[in-house]
Amino acid sequence: MKAELFAELQEAVRDVAAYRRGERSDLKVARFASTPKPIKPSEIRKIRRLLRISQPMFAKYLGTSVGCVRSWEQGRRKPRGASLRLLCIAKNKPATLLERV
Repeated sequence: MKAELFAELQEAVRDVAAYRRGERSDLKVARFASTPKPIKPSEIRKIRRLLRISQPMFAKYLGTSVGCVRSWEQGRRKPRGASLRLLCIAKNKPATLLERV
């Protein structure tokens, strides 16, 4: 690693430590979003029906299997991780899920 880059990294670590101690307030701080709250099976069905798409199409948009969507809607399984995050996005802004990337 180049000495200049290493010195920059050390300075950044010192800045973070000072911020945590309350000695600095001029830093730009980014925080990660908290873990989404669980979504009820009825809410998952409602999201899909609001989008007017079938379970197979919903599964494609979420990047999961039809069986998984079916299990979520029946309450046998609960969505986690990226699927839960996508469902939360779809719940708040349904059309966003259907946008082409």
